[in-house]
Amino acid sequence: MSKQDYLRLNAKYLREAEELIEKKDYPQASEKIWGAFVEALKAIASERGISLGTHRSIAIFVTELDKEYPDLKLREVFRHAESLHVNFYEDHLPEDYVIESKQVILRAIEQLLAR
Repeated sequence: MSKQDYLRLNAKYLREAEELIEKKDYPQASEKIWGAFVEALKAIASERGISLGTHRSIAIFVTELDKEYPDLKLREVFRHAESLHVNFYEDHLPEDYVIESKQVILRAIEQLLAR
């Protein structure tokens, strides 16, 4: 897929996450936020000729980006995203945690894509 394809999915997942949060469907919203973060990463990776297909490859790429852009604290952001991914399956996170993690992740996506 191209960078534009990944960015289209990123925007789609972000819109869907907002709709799901309005419905208070936090497990589904959590997964959409995770997906939006990963699609943003894949957009950047695609520009660099890198394919991200596993959680491990995503984690390794996040580590590389974190070294490149330490001010973004992407490893911390990734932990937020992973916790939301788990919340999809476990529905264990309270509303305020999902909202806080969403804000952290959205800020990181905006800053990352602006570089």
